[in-house]
Amino acid sequence: MDKGNKLRLGILGLGEGRSTISACLNSEKIDLIQICDSNELLCRQRAKEFDFPHYTTSYTEMLERSDIDAIGIYTPDKFHAEHIKMALEHQKHVVCTKPLLDDLKEAKGLLALQEISGKRLFVGQSSRFFEPMRKQREDYLKGRIGDLITIEAYYHADHRWFLSKPWALENTFKWLYGGLSHPVDFIRWYMPDIEEVMGYGMLSSNGREGGLKNEDSMHFIFKSRDGKVARVSGAYTGPVQPALRDSEMSCILRGTKGCSQGDYMELRYAITDRDGEEQVITWEHKSKHYFRFEGKSHHAGEYNNYLEHFADSIHGDFIAYPDLREGIGTVALLKTMEKSLLSGMPEKPDETKKEYGLENWLQK
Repeated sequence: MDKGNKLRLGILGLGEGRSTISACLNSEKIDLIQICDSNELLCRQRAKEFDFPHYTTSYTEMLERSDIDAIGIYTPDKFHAEHIKMALEHQKHVVCTKPLLDDLKEAKGLLALQEISGKRLFVGQSSRFFEPMRKQREDYLKGRIGDLITIEAYYHADHRWFLSKPWALENTFKWLYGGLSHPVDFIRWYMPDIEEVMGYGMLSSNGREGGLKNEDSMHFIFKSRDGKVARVSGAYTGPVQPALRDSEMSCILRGTKGCSQGDYMELRYAITDRDGEEQVITWEHKSKHYFRFEGKSHHAGEYNNYLEHFADSIHGDFIAYPDLREGIGTVALLKTMEKSLLSGMPEKPDETKKEYGLENWLQK
């Protein structure tokens, strides 16, 4: 960190990285030094859009700059492991968008490398940093709904526009990782010790006609080691209800004394607390903070929130979660969910961790 206590950041990947550029340029805690993408036309486009001329098409060039403390990685999932590895080798802190990895083969090596480097890695699990979910977490920790009984989380969205992206039609693209990683992260946040998961999935007719190769509609049940259960669902290639009737993404906590629900896109939170008091809060006045571009396809406000949290963690010497270990644990759970889709049977995350030699690393 520099003398002004700002986190000096370089951004790799300027598609999703668009929100991160906006977040940095609107933050008093982040100093954006350089942006990078292999596509020079996209670099020029972002430079013009944000009046920020400091770009390069060479990731190595950006990594070699001594005036950059951390790298924000927003490249396609299949490149995350290599880009994280390069950043840690160059003694940079890392912020990486979700899903952290699309495969666990590199996970053990990354854990070892981070330990050697002493640098921090934070997973940009952005859904934790929306106002409704932050308030829900605060109330939960205060005990307003009592002890947790169960969680329900979902992400249902009409993402048929993804079908126009060539990479979405590749065999490697899976909504299980690209979409369900959001509600699954809610489960991990409140029930970190999952013992078993069971799920079913299907490729809808819309998805099949559009050229998708993997499931776009899925439902899962989780069981934790202490006996709690949770459920998650995702559907991505069909219409959704209007916001007044539904939310694209929700997290519902049911406790012994009350219940709460955070609705993501609507910036809405409802709680019936242990005293029977009902409350609904909305943050419509912050809508321009969260949704700065066309529609709601980019939500830069939550990037502001999580980048500043990460900057605070570096300056204040505390761990910002999800960190590398928790992020890999979530990928291991997603991999176990994928196994269940294939086997049609309950599967255990502990077996997935053993398969990749992660059991000792993830117990620390």
